[in-house]
Amino acid sequence: MRSLVVVVVVSYLYAKVLLIIGKSRQKSQKFPAVMIFRRSLVRELTATTIGLFLVLLAILFTNLVLRILARAAGGAVAPEGVLPLLGFATLFYLNILLSVALFLTVLLTLSRWYRDSEMIVWFTSGQSLTACLRPILLFAAPFLVAIVLLSLYLSPWAEQRRLEYERQLESRDEIVLITPGLFREFPRANLVAFVESINPFDSTIRNVFLHSVDSDVDATTVAASGHLEEAPNGDRFVVLENGRRYEGKPGTAEYRVIEFEKLGRRIEPAELRALPISTKAMPTGVLTFVDGQVERAELFWRISVPVSALVLTLIAVPLSYVNPRVGRSANLVAAAFLYMLYSNCLNIVQSLIAQGKLDFWAGLALPHVIALLVVVILFRHQLSVSGLFGHAPRTRGTVVVSSG
Repeated sequence: MRSLVVVVVVSYLYAKVLLIIGKSRQKSQKFPAVMIFRRSLVRELTATTIGLFLVLLAILFTNLVLRILARAAGGAVAPEGVLPLLGFATLFYLNILLSVALFLTVLLTLSRWYRDSEMIVWFTSGQSLTACLRPILLFAAPFLVAIVLLSLYLSPWAEQRRLEYERQLESRDEIVLITPGLFREFPRANLVAFVESINPFDSTIRNVFLHSVDSDVDATTVAASGHLEEAPNGDRFVVLENGRRYEGKPGTAEYRVIEFEKLGRRIEPAELRALPISTKAMPTGVLTFVDGQVERAELFWRISVPVSALVLTLIAVPLSYVNPRVGRSANLVAAAFLYMLYSNCLNIVQSLIAQGKLDFWAGLALPHVIALLVVVILFRHQLSVSGLFGHAPRTRGTVVVSSG
């Protein structure tokens, strides 16, 4: 009797082991296919992200270089300040750059998979469109964390450093900003200056020409040399030596000529060079405790950038579907339209918050909730009868009729 019980128990356990082995074999046959597909997806997403990021960075770099070089050519920025200002400006816009790169990466990668019928392999393996979200979100997670850090901390820090660096450049001798052989305008002092040469050792200037308008009197000054001095109150003066000054009123014969050994001309009052206050440079921790409308609008933008990056990543999945009947670029046009609409809505809401016409929390929730509803609608539209979180779309059976 005991032997019979042992045989039954052993037989039952053996059958259980065979059943478990059989199920594990079935899973092992299905698991590698899904894993290979996910690894291929992540690998292509990575390659596409690197390429898109470099292209977008080059475009941003070009625009910033042209803008800063234009300021440097006008004398507003010293030549040695171009690269630091370029670095601070790039870091300030890096969160937007990563958000756009992530959105385009998911959109273009899945669009190519639709065109090459690789998504059909995904669907026929028993996976749905929503199953793509897991590898995509895992891939996007480091980028989203980087966007959060950039938006809340690094971008304000870069803007603050840019303002401080520009303040340091302005606090230096204005002689450094004058390019020999070119006219330099000082708008705050109504002055135009020209120098023939600059001594790099003591920063003295040679063969100086100055033209200014004070109280309807035109004054033109020429001097053999000059240098810059700063008064105890912080005002700056260009001191000219061994020259002449011509003063007169336009349209009249009244004029006079003054010869001098030393003449001082104020360049810029000290109070006008104060560091500007910018909400973009304020730390996020400070913004959270400030009730000003402009500060609330800036806080809204810093929070909205990473949230919009996540929403755009989700919305790119259903938008990547390519319908051969409509055309290969139809989904790209729709994606560009939705991105511009979403971005403009965020700018409008930020403006309304800054004007006090919209509550901060209502403005923070409204555009992103609407965007998430659009994501759900697009997913439901792309999925078949199985629903939003079902398995692969079912295919109708076909009847094969054979003759004979």
